[in-house]
Amino acid sequence: MIYTLTLNPSIDYIMHVDKLQPGGLTRSTATAYYPGGKGINVSRVLSNLSVPSTALGFIGGFTGEFIRTSLKEKGVKEAFIETDEPTRINVKLKDGRESEINGPGPELSDSLKGRLLEQLHTLTPEDVLLIAGSVPSSLPEDFYREIAENLKDKGVPMAVDTSGRALKDLLSYHPYLIKPNRQELEELFGETMEDNRTVARYAEKLVEEGCRNVLISLGGDGAVYANHEGIWFAEAPKGPVVNTVGAGDSMVAGFLAAKEVYLTDEEAFKKSIACGSATAFGEDLCTKEEAEALYDSIHIYKEGERR
Repeated sequence: MIYTLTLNPSIDYIMHVDKLQPGGLTRSTATAYYPGGKGINVSRVLSNLSVPSTALGFIGGFTGEFIRTSLKEKGVKEAFIETDEPTRINVKLKDGRESEINGPGPELSDSLKGRLLEQLHTLTPEDVLLIAGSVPSSLPEDFYREIAENLKDKGVPMAVDTSGRALKDLLSYHPYLIKPNRQELEELFGETMEDNRTVARYAEKLVEEGCRNVLISLGGDGAVYANHEGIWFAEAPKGPVVNTVGAGDSMVAGFLAAKEVYLTDEEAFKKSIACGSATAFGEDLCTKEEAEALYDSIHIYKEGERR
């Protein structure tokens, strides 16, 4: 079973407006509500791809109940821990640009933290744990490290989609998968990476340091994938970018879904690109049909091979 961990979920409230009027009245032309958070996004895409997962984390109040109900309707299992505070609401304003206003997360007590660690301790080497997103301010900065340390002797594969100190803390635990974007990779190494070949060199370095699969998203410049078998490059499919929220999460879901059915490294990379691009080209997270429609148009090549 794939378990996705979202410590600070949200309701993502999407508002389309013709023109934002700061300090005045702006009427929206269309709205939508979605359960939000990186791990939750991955679970939703996995469900769309007919791959089961269980969403973990903390939710509360009427907003938390909305997330539970929405995931149930999408066929996503959940085992959230209930808090005394409502889950936050994040507003995404779209007026030709994308602006975000994120609500504050709940205060998470030592008791709630302990319950989550106990829950995670039931995982086995046959499971995969996705650790995604940032650590809420009410938890210790090194909480992801604490999770990894508690699972170290259990052999649970970890997929990681976070950044900054949280990502750096987890590298020494040899994660099964990491998926930084270019900016996050530059922050990790303190270097500017102006071309995909430079990105590939640092992806290879992460593999040498013990990461089993390194997937680097590069937006319109495609993606780079590295493991002990080599380095692959992908060109981004062409299409109108409508929604960047969740595109990286969709890449993670595509890769994990492919590996659940034992596809090759190249096929898993290609599926991840198809899912990420399909989400970027649509209003919501990609469907199986949308990803499949792009799959054959994606060109990937291995380093050393002719393009």
